[in-house]
Amino acid sequence: MKFKKASLEWLEKPTVYEVNRIAAHSDHLFFQSEYEARQGKSYLKQSLNGNWKFAYAENPSLRQKEFYKEDFEPTGFDSIVVPGHIQTQGYDRNQYINTMYPWDGQEMLRPPHVSNDYNPVGSYITFFELEESLLNKQTFISFQGVETAFYVWLNGEFVGYSEDSFTPSDFEITNFLKTGRNKLAVEVYKRSSASWIEDQDFWRFSGIFRDVYLYAIPKIHIEDIFVHPELVNDYQDGKLKVEVRMIGDDPNTIVEAVIRNKDNNIIYQGNLAELEEGIQIDDVTAWSAENPYLYQLELLVKENNEIIEVVTQTIGFRNFEMKDGLMLINGKRIIFKGINRHEFHHRRGRAITEDEMLWDIRFMKQHNINAVRTSHYPNQTRWYELCDEYGIYLIDEANLESHGSWQKLGQLEPSWNVPGDLPEWRECVLDRANSMFQRDKNHPSILIWSCGNESYAGENILDMSDFFHENDSSRLVHYEGVFWNRKYDQISDMESRMYAKPTEIIDYLESKPAKPYISCEYMHGMGNSLGGLSLYTDLENRFDQYQGGFIWDYMDQSLLKRNEFGEEVLTYGGDWDDRATDYEFCGNGIVFADRTISPKAQEVKQLYSNVKLSISDKDITVDNQNLFIDTSDTYFKVTVFKDGLAIWEQHYDFVVKPGQHRRFEFHSPTFTQEGEYSYHVTQHLKNQTLWSESGYELTFAQFTKKVGQKTVKTVNDPNFRVVKGDVNIGVHGSNFSILFSIAEGGLVSFVKDGQEYITRTPKASFWRAMTDNDRGTKHGFDRGIWLGASLYQKHVDVQIDESQEKVKITFVHELPLPGNITHNISYTVDHSGSISVEGNYPGYKELPSLPVYGMDFKIKSRFQNVKFYGYGPEENYIDRKEGARLGIFETTALKNKAPYLMPQETGNRCGVRWVEITDDLGKGILFESIESPFEMSVLPHSAYELENASHQEELPKSYYTWIRILAAQMGVGGDDSWGAPVHDEFHLSSEKLLRFAFTIKAL
Repeated sequence: MKFKKASLEWLEKPTVYEVNRIAAHSDHLFFQSEYEARQGKSYLKQSLNGNWKFAYAENPSLRQKEFYKEDFEPTGFDSIVVPGHIQTQGYDRNQYINTMYPWDGQEMLRPPHVSNDYNPVGSYITFFELEESLLNKQTFISFQGVETAFYVWLNGEFVGYSEDSFTPSDFEITNFLKTGRNKLAVEVYKRSSASWIEDQDFWRFSGIFRDVYLYAIPKIHIEDIFVHPELVNDYQDGKLKVEVRMIGDDPNTIVEAVIRNKDNNIIYQGNLAELEEGIQIDDVTAWSAENPYLYQLELLVKENNEIIEVVTQTIGFRNFEMKDGLMLINGKRIIFKGINRHEFHHRRGRAITEDEMLWDIRFMKQHNINAVRTSHYPNQTRWYELCDEYGIYLIDEANLESHGSWQKLGQLEPSWNVPGDLPEWRECVLDRANSMFQRDKNHPSILIWSCGNESYAGENILDMSDFFHENDSSRLVHYEGVFWNRKYDQISDMESRMYAKPTEIIDYLESKPAKPYISCEYMHGMGNSLGGLSLYTDLENRFDQYQGGFIWDYMDQSLLKRNEFGEEVLTYGGDWDDRATDYEFCGNGIVFADRTISPKAQEVKQLYSNVKLSISDKDITVDNQNLFIDTSDTYFKVTVFKDGLAIWEQHYDFVVKPGQHRRFEFHSPTFTQEGEYSYHVTQHLKNQTLWSESGYELTFAQFTKKVGQKTVKTVNDPNFRVVKGDVNIGVHGSNFSILFSIAEGGLVSFVKDGQEYITRTPKASFWRAMTDNDRGTKHGFDRGIWLGASLYQKHVDVQIDESQEKVKITFVHELPLPGNITHNISYTVDHSGSISVEGNYPGYKELPSLPVYGMDFKIKSRFQNVKFYGYGPEENYIDRKEGARLGIFETTALKNKAPYLMPQETGNRCGVRWVEITDDLGKGILFESIESPFEMSVLPHSAYELENASHQEELPKSYYTWIRILAAQMGVGGDDSWGAPVHDEFHLSSEKLLRFAFTIKAL
């Protein structure tokens, strides 16, 4: 549309989504000379990022209406950083919300209307002088990302208007420029009709949050380029066709073409006409995430033999296609080992930099993640370049979500759904598809176009799908929303679902469907989650049409804030007094908001690895599930541990071709000494890569066996005696003194060499601090009686069994449960002063399953240092331990507490043989398993303190260290966080026997 004057009416007209914006085009680079191209720096580009003048108004009626005029001086304006959000810089209010619209309950609005009372306006002004290299050229301004709608003026003249927050908006400004100082004014509105189709699960920001820059073009300019590389002749050779759109072409123009390989060698030299017709290049290296090989196309635009412009475009030769109901990359069945990623930074929101992108992509490669869904909008251009270079498959998702218009309280109710079939919304959603497509079409990393997220279905989204299919035969089209309306099943080329349970996926795949299956969202990683991930990854080898999924999600969306006590803390929804809100539902990442790595990532890395290993004490099996690369760039290390300590190691070069598995023998010494032997094999990088150092471990496997029988040495202490008091039972020896209280019903003192280790009587525990998944499935309602059992058990009897070698004291506790249920804990003390503790839960019918079963110990906080022999290094649970390995690990009580946004169960370790908790001088206590390993955690807070806090900073100062020794703990779950229970096999049935047995010794 072409207008010369701005109108606020556009804010409520879905038919007006751009005014004077130039046509969307590819994101190729262009330069004035070959020298500039070699340097990778264009002198035709001028950044306008930096400090701008700024005024804020809560609604349009309060804004500075004439701020854009040339004679208006912003003397009373504040300063704001561009790029950046208005809300993260002290204006308006940060608001996090998931599915409902942010004005729900505040105003009764329906599409396409927005509030007159609350629609924050940001008035931006900056001044600039055009750099010399841009003078006297056709000049444009580019806004890479502005939320949600904005108007632009230059030197008092209206330039244009645009919506679609996440794709570039470019305007020509040649005729508005002046010699010397130019005044640029931008008016940004938080709400417009576009807000109805930008209802993503994220913080609701506004402002100029991506780069702003000027660019000039040569008099002859390649405005748009569309490269069509493909593989032919059984994927061995490359075919390339190129389309270009030029400005200023004349009869004297020629365009020369050069293609270089990764080593900068020229493999083709010709002209544009040949490329437009199509050429073949023999024996190309195909692009894939495993081997992201890129070629570079250079187009040299010449007039009268003088270079006017140099255009560079990277090219990846790859084929992505649907064949016989399978998605194939270069002819091979692909498995998406994916994750959903919001652009996010804990200080700057979605205004992220290249540094964050590099951190993210290196983390993903290091954790075997091969695919990203750009949830739920196009990302910055630099992200796609990095995915091309590093090797990440992408689902590129259009900026379209209208969740709140068709799903209310989780129920399908599309009575006023947008965009649906409404003709007034058609062009604006097609514009979003086109803007994404035109900018991103040349990136080999993009395999799939997505029509958006959670916007139900209808003719308009069908038209988006048709647009992608008509304009790009090299990619497939995705849209999960057809699950809700099968009338439009043809929108999506693959069956895509969110949070389908493994059994539901199996039912679909066993039906012999026409379409392959992916989970565009699965494994909701909220808080302590991702339990049961292996139930999904196990389907990869079971069903050809299971082609992976995308974990929700990559990173906690949490903003830093200085609270009223002066502490800088991480926040979630509601912490900014934002209403409506969805509170901590923004904390779903396998990476915390400050880019520290969550314990959950350990599981993802192992289950997503492309090489699967197994080992015995004699041989190793290497299953290379890579599609295109062998294992020659890696080496394998076999290590044998005895009781957790390494005793033998050897390196091997096992070369296994892609898609094959081989068994290799190795010859370690014969170990006959009594002990537990653990055979580990790990795979490592031989050489440094873009994303990691040489030696980096990719995956592992282990095998454990025992040799001989552990012998127990008996100690005879002549000073060993038992004192039966009226209230206490004392057991004493040469250097220890132990007291059991008949009144308290348990151990009240353990003194060794004068050091007391008990502060309060240890209690049986049946409860854990609820996880986000527990809360979502109403775990407290279903299992709350076990909280009462932990807190309010009553000692009712004691029995003493004494012999010359030891004394056994058994305490009987009645639990506040229906049916007069009792529970016993026995302590056996021998002459060495060690205490053997045994608890037996016999099993009772008609009770809910148990969260945990074990004992809690409370000791002084100086005992902080933790060393254990069990599964680690990170926390693990019975449904999340594929990424854990047996070994000796060290941590502290504080480090063991994962900083989930909402405090909850954390720090558990499975398969623990022993754990030491000591002070800095090495004094402390040892818990050692009897017969079978236990689970344990050591934390600075009790389960009940964690349960009662809603933020990490609410946890009280730690005065104690809490040790939890468990027979078992139920899994953490993760299918979703709003009702999916932990899978049955990871529950602790109330009807079955549970037993813990361990010894306590002083160190």
